[in-house]
Amino acid sequence: MATSTLEPSSHAVPPFSEHDKLGPLGAKTSVLENEPELRRALVGAFAATAEAARDAAAKVDSNLHTAVHDYRKALRRARAVLSLLDGALPKSERRAVRRALQEARRAVSGARDQAVAPEVLNGLSLDEISREAANAVIANAAAAMPPAAEIKQLLAEGAARAAAQVGALEAALPQELEWKTVADGVRAIYAEARDARKSAKTSKRKFHSWRRRSKELTYALEVLSGFAAHHVHELQQEIESVTDTASPAVDLVMVRDFVRTYGQGIAPQAFEQLVATLDHQLDELMRDARNAGKSVFARSPKKFERRLTKAVKKDLAPPSDEPDQPDELSGSDSDSADHVTD
Repeated sequence: MATSTLEPSSHAVPPFSEHDKLGPLGAKTSVLENEPELRRALVGAFAATAEAARDAAAKVDSNLHTAVHDYRKALRRARAVLSLLDGALPKSERRAVRRALQEARRAVSGARDQAVAPEVLNGLSLDEISREAANAVIANAAAAMPPAAEIKQLLAEGAARAAAQVGALEAALPQELEWKTVADGVRAIYAEARDARKSAKTSKRKFHSWRRRSKELTYALEVLSGFAAHHVHELQQEIESVTDTASPAVDLVMVRDFVRTYGQGIAPQAFEQLVATLDHQLDELMRDARNAGKSVFARSPKKFERRLTKAVKKDLAPPSDEPDQPDELSGSDSDSADHVTD
């Protein structure tokens, strides 16, 4: 699967050429090593996500469900970039920008559920009683669907609010951004995802949190791989593969809530039978996804950060005939580097 690089928005900052990203062949130059340029690159990446949200909102008349999906995905990417900048922002500004993105995204969560849940329910293997209950849930939800004009307005307002955060972010950031700050941001996302996975054994809410943070980690690494090369890209793909494995379970978590929200008027026995069927399938999917993610999230956050820094160093190093050395899962945490290059 090819990486989709988030390039800086044309209206915010000029795009980077390949020379700007990696420098001439064999040279150790990159925005990741240049503190003013690293700031510029990540502000540009954030601006690109806001522009993507705006573009998605503008396409609502063509396909409402696709517009909502692409809009929410863009705002999730915006949060990922924001997380890379967390350590450089004042707490008040960081919280304000994150809250604005969160509220803009949640405003259309219901529309997302209305698009996805019926499709998932229709695709499940259900007994006759549970199928009738599922059909009743879908009918109830359809009757409660807000008008398309209302969703269109929410998308437009949310996209405008996201765009306003670009200026707020740029004003709040210092003029230079250290690699260590960015690496710490990745480490924090990974730590949240790792902790949520541990708790997901007994909590559907934590399972959903694990997948959200894993997606955010995937997006953050995708942005950084655009300024590095294949070693960082391989790390991003490793996380992405686990995230994809968790997707069916997350869909069922959402469907389970959807059923409880729109289950009015259904006979109690039929309703409980449907929920029990969902829970049985969900338990299996959650177990399989957690097992698939076990090795990927085995490292401590500190070791994961060190692995990322090593991957960046390899990507920025001059070409060599020496074979790459495999990363170790263990080792002292005391040698974590603060800079991309020594």
